[in-house]
Amino acid sequence: MNIIYRRLSDDSTDLTKKLDNLLKLFSKLIVKTSGNVSNALEIIKILDDKYGIFYDNFTFDDFINYLKEKEIITERNNDFALTSFASVRIRRDIFNEIFGKLRNKAGGQHELFTTGRGVEKTHFTRKYRFGDHIYNIDHTQTLTNVFIRNGIDIFSLNEDDIEIYETEQQTSVSSVLLIDISHSMILYGEDRITPAKLVAVALAELILSRYKHDTLDVVVFGDDARNINISDIPFIEAGPYYTNTKAALDLARNILHRKKNTNKQIFMITDGKPSAIYESINGIKKLYKNSWGLDPKIINKTLDEAVICRRQKINITTFMLSDDPYLLNFIDTFTEANNGKAYYCDLNNLGEYIIKNYIRNKFRFED
Repeated sequence: MNIIYRRLSDDSTDLTKKLDNLLKLFSKLIVKTSGNVSNALEIIKILDDKYGIFYDNFTFDDFINYLKEKEIITERNNDFALTSFASVRIRRDIFNEIFGKLRNKAGGQHELFTTGRGVEKTHFTRKYRFGDHIYNIDHTQTLTNVFIRNGIDIFSLNEDDIEIYETEQQTSVSSVLLIDISHSMILYGEDRITPAKLVAVALAELILSRYKHDTLDVVVFGDDARNINISDIPFIEAGPYYTNTKAALDLARNILHRKKNTNKQIFMITDGKPSAIYESINGIKKLYKNSWGLDPKIINKTLDEAVICRRQKINITTFMLSDDPYLLNFIDTFTEANNGKAYYCDLNNLGEYIIKNYIRNKFRFED
């Protein structure tokens, strides 16, 4: 994924707009540097030295003080650290960027937000139809329509002036997002882990802010799999690990088994074929690994998990970050075993793919 840096132009509307842009940059860099505030600030300092992103009456030091005042960072043991509030700001910034790209696509993306006769308002509106509840009226937009049509001297309300907030059916969904942290996610200098983290942050914000009846768990997997807190997503790092997809699916199933929701799904972000499983030898758990080709022992155990998920009505959607032939061959078989879906994603559109699919699946569950 490419992060594009732009100079803050002098004709930006005001200081608030410039600060907002700087905070968005800082949020992205925090994710990219795995939560290292000092490294993120150092990159911003380098950008300022090279491109002059600050200006005379607001310097780099002023920006650091601003981050402290806003309780985004704090000084601890002669170093900087994120505050608990920072994770909220980071989630919001990243979600707004990804969601903003979705809404700004040519032709619009409103078809993704098909709505039902539910009880919770969305921020989308439409014209009034007979039978709509009056408490869903958008009064501001309705009055605006009246004044646009008649001017401010005459008040005459017509049915066509009335705008209604769309509502959503309240079907709840439990999701688990699996993120591959094996060595291939940072191999050959290509950073695949940062886009995966950005997506996880954005999906968490979508669910926490908009679908409050839904649940999201995040699992990272390399040699083994572990459940992490949403607040720890920026700190995820890829390492010298194999790809134990079976362990990830097994943990995801166990997490979803404990959820009360009837609608359950797994999203998996990966760039490699399964290359490891745990097996018991004389009662001792050992990691069996083979990174060459498609090892039948590893593949069959992983496919068993896909079949179990299908029987438990857990759909798996896989987002592939590589077009490696072994991965593609495995995913074809894996998707068929689960009756799921798979997408090959460019690093720059991964977030859009996953947000789209989450919302599509949400309304598919409601049908």
